[in-house]
Amino acid sequence: MNIIFLIAAYLIGSIPTALIVGKLFFRIDIREHGSNNPGATNTIRVLGKRAGLIVLIVDVGKGALAASLPILFQLDMLPLTLGLIAVVGHCFPIFAHFRGGKAIATTAGALLVANPWMLLIAYVTFFAVIFITKYVFLGSISVGVSLLIYSFFLPGTGYELIFFLFILFLLFLHRSNIRNFLAHKEPKVNDQTVKNDRLKK
Repeated sequence: MNIIFLIAAYLIGSIPTALIVGKLFFRIDIREHGSNNPGATNTIRVLGKRAGLIVLIVDVGKGALAASLPILFQLDMLPLTLGLIAVVGHCFPIFAHFRGGKAIATTAGALLVANPWMLLIAYVTFFAVIFITKYVFLGSISVGVSLLIYSFFLPGTGYELIFFLFILFLLFLHRSNIRNFLAHKEPKVNDQTVKNDRLKK
């Protein structure tokens, strides 16, 4: 029975929100514009704040819904487990040829249900790192680092291994950003050149 819900969580995460919004309302493939990432940040960059907000809300909702499945169906499964399976679906969606986003919004939704304190700590860190460094990818990776550190204060949960693997997952997802950063090509959030990626009306 549990395998059914693992598959359901993956399929929920696989809904390619940014791709749908781009094709439905703008007739473009968001993966061919801006940073080529089908997530909320690139949607804002290319399609504007309104479209980006829609993508953000739905992507957060995907993680929250998947994490809620054990509660809704009284399953002997951790909400965090199904929430993170949805994150995998978001990053490697079967409905979009496995070309997905980079986990941050859907992770927020999963944590919202699984452990709101984790959500608060992770995303305060996320925004603080972006504010200090001006790099979104560093803020994204810091989410995993902060969750790993927090897990050491929750002995017996087994979260330490989960979040260590999550950091490796985030590093893999952001490998192109890391390469660009090392080559001094990664744009900062206040880089004026990213405005050129905005879709012209």
